[in-house]
Formats: sequence, structure tokens, C-alpha cells
Amino acid sequence: MTSQEPSTAEKTTPVTYKPGMVVKIHQKIKEFNAKGEEKERIQIFEGMILAAKHGNEVGATITVRKVSDGVGVEKIFPLRSPVIAKIEVVKEYQVRRAKLNHLKGDFKRKMKEKKI
Repeated sequence: MTSQEPSTAEKTTPVTYKPGMVVKIHQKIKEFNAKGEEKERIQIFEGMILAAKHGNEVGATITVRKVSDGVGVEKIFPLRSPVIAKIEVVKEYQVRRAKLNHLKGDFKRKMKEKKI
């Protein structure tokens, strides 16, 4: 009788994404060219997580903000979406708040980087 051990991928706990992390989100984008053919490409959105909601539930989301050409861009990504190919953690800063809305304005604060 063979024992059914879970694979190493199933044993690892999912990463909890926290405010203060700088992440790269690889998002699948579907486009149609001039001939009407459907193409799929991956677009990377890199920014800091301002808020994480619902932990690791099915409806879990993260709010990511970046500044592009002097304009702040925020996106809300559902973690369990099939549109998201992968999420990479680039850096992690030490923060003392659950929601980092104070970073939206012109308020600049030095933040300490955590060792990953």
C-alpha cells in the first residue's frame, strides 16, 4: 500500500503579502491584433503594497501603488485570480501601520528596509 504524501508544493505555506512590501505582479493581458487574432502577453506592475485585505481567503486582495511619469497609479489585485501569473517580492520595508495611505500625498518618509 502506497502512502500518499503531499508534494513539496502543497507542504509550503502560501506567502502572506503585507503592507510595505515592494512586489512585481505578472499579469496576463489578452489583446487582439489587426487580423482579429487573440494574443496573450505578460505585463509587469511593480509597486508598493498599501493594503492587504482578507488574508489568504478566496476573496483576498492587495492594493499596489506605483508612480509612473509623476502620476500615482493604484491597482487592486485579487490574489486568487487566473489573470495573475505570479507575484515576486522585491523588497520589504519595516512599517508600523496596516494601511499606508499616508504615502499617497507628497509626504515622504524614510523607511527602513527589512532583511528578507
